[in-house]
Amino acid sequence: MTDMHTRFRSLDNLRAPDLWNEIEQRAVATQPATRLSPWVLVAVTLLLLVAIAGVALVGSGVLKLPVTVEASPTPSSTESAAPSASASATPVAVAPASWTATRDMIEATRETATLLPDGNVLVTGGSGPIPDSPLASAELFDPDSGTWSATGDMVAPHGGHTATLLPDGTVLVAGGGSSIGPLASAELYDPSTGSWSATGDMVEGHGGHLATLLLDGTVLVAGGGGSPSLAPAELYDPSSGTWTATGDMVEVRTLATMTLLTDGRVLVAGGQSFGVGTAELYDPGSGTWTATGSMAAGRIGHTAVLLSDGRVLVTGGYTFDTSGNNATNLASAELYDPISGTWTDTGSMTDARNGLTATLLADGTVLVAGGQDVDGNLASAELYDPTSESWTATASMAQTRYGHVATLLDDGTVLVTAGADGGAAAERYDPGSGS
Repeated sequence: MTDMHTRFRSLDNLRAPDLWNEIEQRAVATQPATRLSPWVLVAVTLLLLVAIAGVALVGSGVLKLPVTVEASPTPSSTESAAPSASASATPVAVAPASWTATRDMIEATRETATLLPDGNVLVTGGSGPIPDSPLASAELFDPDSGTWSATGDMVAPHGGHTATLLPDGTVLVAGGGSSIGPLASAELYDPSTGSWSATGDMVEGHGGHLATLLLDGTVLVAGGGGSPSLAPAELYDPSSGTWTATGDMVEVRTLATMTLLTDGRVLVAGGQSFGVGTAELYDPGSGTWTATGSMAAGRIGHTAVLLSDGRVLVTGGYTFDTSGNNATNLASAELYDPISGTWTDTGSMTDARNGLTATLLADGTVLVAGGQDVDGNLASAELYDPTSESWTATASMAQTRYGHVATLLDDGTVLVTAGADGGAAAERYDPGSGS
C-alpha cells in the first residue's frame, strides 16, 4: 500500500504535457520547406548582368538610346529652302585652247626642230634667203622665257636635212640638198658645250630623206638618194660614228613619212614614187623591206603620227589624178593597223590640207595645224580624237603657215616654227583644260 502511495505521489510531480503546443509544432514540422529552383537563380543572375552591362555602355557612349525628335513642320510651297553647299559652289573655269606668240627666231627659214633633254628646242640650218645656199647657223628656244638665243654654227650648211636626238642627248644632223646635189656629210651637236663636230659621212648623199631612231640606238636613213632610180637606206652607229648600207626600199620615195612602230619595225608610207599610195615596212632584225597594205589614197606632203594604241594616223597631203598632171588636196585620214597590215578610213578633217603638221598631245589626241589648200596657206587647226575617230576645230594660229615644224614641249604645249608665211615668227599652242 505504501509502495502504491509512493508511486502516485511521483505522478503528481510530473508536468502535464501541452497537447495543443505539440500538435502545432508537429503541424509546422510536417509542412514542406520553400526552395528556389537552380534555373530561376541562373536567370535572375543573367538579368542582373545584362542590366549592369547596359548601364555601362550607355554611360560610355557606345550604346546610344533612340531620341525622339519632334519633326519640324514642312515648309509651305511659298517658302524657299536654303541652298545646298553644292548648289552654291563656284563652277570650275574651263580654259580654252589658245595660241600665243613667242619671240621671233633669229633666222626665218628653219627646217628642223629637236626637243633636247633639258627641255630646250634646237633648230638648225634651213634653206636661207638665197636659193641653193643653205644655212649653217643654229639656235635654241627656252620655253621658260619664250626667247631664242644663238648656239654654235654647224660644221657645214644644211638644208633639206634631218635632225635626230640620240640616246646620249646629242643630236645627229645628216644630209640635205645643195647646188651640187644631195649631201653625204653628217655632224653631231653637243648641248653641254653648244658646239658641233663632224662624224662619219653617209654611204650616199641624201636630201629630202627620212630618218628615225631605232630601238637599238642606231639611226635609219632612207630615201632622197642622189639617183632617182635608187631607194637607198643606211644605218648610223653612234658608238662608232660610222654608216653602213642596209636593204634598199621597195620603191623610190621622197616627201614620204617614216614612223617607228612599237614592235621596232619602221613604216614608210606614200611619197613621190610610181605608186604614192603604197607603204612598206623595214625590219631591223633582217635589214630588209617588205610591202604592206596600201592606203586608200596616194599621198604626198602628208603627215603620220604613232597613236597611243600603236596604230598610225596618216592625214592630208595631196594626190594626183590618173593622168599624173592634176593634184588635189586631201581632207581624208586613214589608220594603219600594224597587226593586220591594213588601212581603214577614219573621219575627214574640216579642211583639206598638205604641208601640215600633226602632233600627238599628252591626252592622246592629235593636233593638226596649218598647211595649204586651193585658196592658199592656212592658219586653222583641228584635233583628232582616236577614241571617237572624229575631228573638231580648235583655236587657229596667229599666222598662216605651210611646210612648218611643230614640237611637243615638256609642259604639254606645242611650239610651231617657220614655214611659208611664218618667217621668223614662232608661236605656242596650249591645249588648255578644254577645247
